[in-house]
Amino acid sequence: MLVLHAFRIDDAVLGFAELGRRTGLSKGTLHRVLADMTEARLIDRTDVGYRLGSHLFELGMRASVERSLIEVATPFMEDLYVRTGETVHLGVVDGAEVVYLSKIGGHRQAAAPSRVGGRMPLHCTAIGKTLLAFSSEGLRDEVLSRPLVRRTRHTVVAPGTLRTQLDRIRNDGVAYEFEESAAGVVCVGAPIWENDDLIGAVSVTGPSHRFRPQAHATIVRAAADNVGHALTRRDELRS
Repeated sequence: MLVLHAFRIDDAVLGFAELGRRTGLSKGTLHRVLADMTEARLIDRTDVGYRLGSHLFELGMRASVERSLIEVATPFMEDLYVRTGETVHLGVVDGAEVVYLSKIGGHRQAAAPSRVGGRMPLHCTAIGKTLLAFSSEGLRDEVLSRPLVRRTRHTVVAPGTLRTQLDRIRNDGVAYEFEESAAGVVCVGAPIWENDDLIGAVSVTGPSHRFRPQAHATIVRAAADNVGHALTRRDELRS
């Protein structure tokens, strides 16, 4: 696990020395671990170092909850993309972060910092604030009690202001971001419910010079509701 977690989101290949530095493992131990992982196809060895193996992708796609959510949500995300022409995200909460499961965007997509498999703090994106607003009170209190990272000059870092936003999101059923995660990026998001359980959230992101998130709140909320209804119907058919 030390070796796997040594790879960051932007890393394609890591050399042996860098893996040793990041893991803190001795050379002999790291050699043995890498040999075992290579044999198990969790790691691939290249001429310039090591990279994560394709077998990890296969295992990841067997994660039942996330895979099922992606399969059900994709047609609705594609419809949102066709209707808006902007980038559509699907994400779930993990601790104090949103993890992006899927992203659909064209040639004109905004330069958002999100990527599939990547993470962002809950407090500075529309999809993250959606998940935070509808998660447990314990999680909200935990996030609001910590220092909130300022990613841009527009990031909300005052706990009282963020709590007011979260209350409004819970009332309206939709969240917005206005250049809080990256300059020039705005977004609108809504929660996905399976019965009474918060499963994830969907959002549409665009550049601030052309995209008006308030104008798309209704269709984003409808898409999220439709994903939830489809998940519920699937469960009923299986039972």
